[in-house]
Amino acid sequence: MKAPKFLTEHRAESKRSRRCEAGFTLMELLIVISIMLILMLIAIPNMLNLKATANETSAKQSLRAIQIAENQYATNFPANGYACSLAALGGNASAGAPTPQSAQLLQSDLTSGNKAGYSFNIVNCQKAQGSSQQDNYVSYEVTAVPQAIGKTGHNGYCLDMSGEIKADPSGGTNCTVAIQ
Repeated sequence: MKAPKFLTEHRAESKRSRRCEAGFTLMELLIVISIMLILMLIAIPNMLNLKATANETSAKQSLRAIQIAENQYATNFPANGYACSLAALGGNASAGAPTPQSAQLLQSDLTSGNKAGYSFNIVNCQKAQGSSQQDNYVSYEVTAVPQAIGKTGHNGYCLDMSGEIKADPSGGTNCTVAIQ
């Protein structure tokens, strides 16, 4: 007795569908994995460079924030002139009214001196001629250097009272290249 035609067709179709559902071969999987590894090897160095570039952008913005805080400090405390430390520009608002030692003009992450892979410092402060007991600073310079040159940033940055940011391509504080 011969099986009906529709039953024979159904069995043949069932075998074809099982073959199609078998999945990928080992060779196909190895090819896909090797392509993914190659793409990762290309992408990882680019991702590290993007992180360093982001840190550099953050450092320049932090320098601008410090400059704004310095100008506000000089306005709020004219007898002191400019602040010669990041700690003087910081402070906690819950501690009371702003003082020359705690002006509450910068966020705590920046007043600590370290932010986004860079170390910040206020240097080269000059006192006014003939100032009495109180420190009256008339000039300052802010520096930002990468904590790990080439990893957290490539350039060092400096900012003076004029507000011009300059870069040191070697990552130090010998800033000679003007930044737009």
